Amino acid sequence: MTRRRVLVLGCGGFLGGTVTARLSELPGARVLRGGRSPGHDLTADLATVPVHTLARDLAALGPDVVVDCAGLVGGPATALCEVNARGPAALCEAMALAAPSARLVHLGSAAEYGAAEPGTALTESAATRPTGVYGAAKLAGTLAVAGSGLDAVVLRVFNPVGAGAPASGLPGRLATAFRDAPGDGTVRTGSLAAHRDFVHVRDVAEAVALAVTTPGPLPPVVNIGSGRATQVRTLARELAELSGFGGRIEESGGGSERSAEVSWHQADIALAASALGWRPARTLRDALTALWETASGRPAGVTP
Repeated sequence: MTRRRVLVLGCGGFLGGTVTARLSELPGARVLRGGRSPGHDLTADLATVPVHTLARDLAALGPDVVVDCAGLVGGPATALCEVNARGPAALCEAMALAAPSARLVHLGSAAEYGAAEPGTALTESAATRPTGVYGAAKLAGTLAVAGSGLDAVVLRVFNPVGAGAPASGLPGRLATAFRDAPGDGTVRTGSLAAHRDFVHVRDVAEAVALAVTTPGPLPPVVNIGSGRATQVRTLARELAELSGFGGRIEESGGGSERSAEVSWHQADIALAASALGWRPARTLRDALTALWETASGRPAGVTP
């Protein structure tokens, strides 16, 4: 690769940690770490840091590429907007001042699309009609990046699954529930009727590595998903099997507002193949196995 200094913001998160590990394997790359906690190469909270302060710190590091994995998936509306909308905008402004020739790889979200017609695959030109604050804030961040004039690409990530998936998302929450429930007990959850496009977190990291190293210019937005829709109920049953949980999964009929409004998501990943040479290499079962083994500390299919 010709680019050498790669700064990963949000390096301590679920996506950021996996991305950092993958980029560290690139020949000739020096990976710099950025986040809110002290001790990083760049310590900054994108939700609040003044643009001139961030620009000063970026100039001191001199990155060739900035990968923005920072994000917030839940919490008050103010926090969602500060992190997911204000954060990317501030980063773009700071890069324009301090690192105008650096590439920016920003991680967006399928939540930016909102509702989709069941049975269809979403292309990057599909309408963006987010149904909640999170999706709207992520879309605002994408618009800031796409309109920044930088050498930038937004990887619009669908539903990442794998080792370290947080309990704030359904796969991580189910893994914790199956781990802690008696083998013949009951795990209660909301409706599992929706269909989602689940992608292995390591495949997402591979897409980021390609976005870092592929000569530009790149498209402004590129979908990163598996290319298939899976009913969430199928994911739950497969994870239960891997965990050795033989009890009952009880759906309350409730669930998140977004699941009720967005019953179907499937990515069209043709652009990722043509622009980046990227295709998913791992299955949903691979992702769930990695998730279970890290959440439980024991091999898949083995009961305590």
